[in-house]
Amino acid sequence: MHAGKHARIRRDALRAAFALASVLAATLVAWPAAAQPGARAVDTIPGMLPVADPANLYGETRSDKLSPAVATALPRVYVPNLKSNDVYVIDPATLKVVDRFRVGINPQHIVPSYDLKTLWVTNNAEGRTDGSLTPIDPVTGKPGRSIAVDDPYNMYFTPDGRSAIVVAEALKRLDFRDPQTMALQASLAVPQCPGINHADFSIDGRFVIFTCEFEGSLAKIDLVGRKVLGYLKLSKGGMPQDIRVSPDGKTFFVADMKAGGVFVIDGDGFKETGFIQTGVGTHGLYPSRDGTKLYAANRGSSRIHGPPHGKGSVSVIDFATRRIVATWPIPGGGSPDMGNVSVDGKILWLSGRYDNVVYAIDTASGEVRIIPVGKEPHGLTVWPQPGRYSLGHTGNMR
Repeated sequence: MHAGKHARIRRDALRAAFALASVLAATLVAWPAAAQPGARAVDTIPGMLPVADPANLYGETRSDKLSPAVATALPRVYVPNLKSNDVYVIDPATLKVVDRFRVGINPQHIVPSYDLKTLWVTNNAEGRTDGSLTPIDPVTGKPGRSIAVDDPYNMYFTPDGRSAIVVAEALKRLDFRDPQTMALQASLAVPQCPGINHADFSIDGRFVIFTCEFEGSLAKIDLVGRKVLGYLKLSKGGMPQDIRVSPDGKTFFVADMKAGGVFVIDGDGFKETGFIQTGVGTHGLYPSRDGTKLYAANRGSSRIHGPPHGKGSVSVIDFATRRIVATWPIPGGGSPDMGNVSVDGKILWLSGRYDNVVYAIDTASGEVRIIPVGKEPHGLTVWPQPGRYSLGHTGNMR
């Protein structure tokens, strides 16, 4: 009996030790890479939230990562119509337009704020001097009073959340503003970047790369010193549009309308390293919800003002291999432009710029559903979206 009792104690102790080891192993797997022993944490700029997983900066934008800040937001798709000067609001559950309201002149993009509490409509009033930003309350889906701002073609936020970056395209200028009041803090001239429009940020928040649409080049900006670090002319001399950083933060992908594809850029070295041929008029770039794929919207025309029913399509690029794994044509032709992915990642929402519609594209099959909207829909956003904060554009989330 005595020997049997000791044997049982040893067996129980072994079971307990094995259970503890299993729990510790599971916990280690669940930890972000930055917290695992031996993993190298990203040295971010002061005030920026830590990068949870250096191998996947999109790790905090998974479907299960909705912030408490968006808990009461209406599930909606907001569509700025460039020529009809209004915003259409779509209920994604019914695919119906449920609201419509006027904003400023030439609404270009719907931009989620850094703190996720406001959606800003950038009305750049092209060729005029009465540009403005219109706030939308995502809890009610209703607009507030517009704020006068010089030429807001697009808008981003510094990774520390201290400034909004209003992209004054026609002025070749970046205006750093208070992210709440939009009061001007400082301006940075970018004289060799005509058509400055889209951007994405380094993983540590130290620099940002902007595309120069009318120069066929890129501009690299030091966000700490607030200065231009240099310009890079793209080899095909095209018309660069949207830009997205790879999950590991090392590579930037640049959509180019004239080149009909995506340039691959070494961010730190600021040099071109490759090119991926996609389709006609490549324009918008959006990561899949799991961060493994990049959706490239091909607008169907290499011109700024293209015809309806063009050769529009979406190319699905594998981030790791940089190969196209699927191509989804728009039935009957179309002009997929800009947008974002649904919370669950199952629908890619894109505006149909030259066809006055919005596309809801099934990311498993490529099936396309079409919703009529206003005249020349542009940078639509899907809200809410997962993530801790927004870096701007139509939902560049981290």
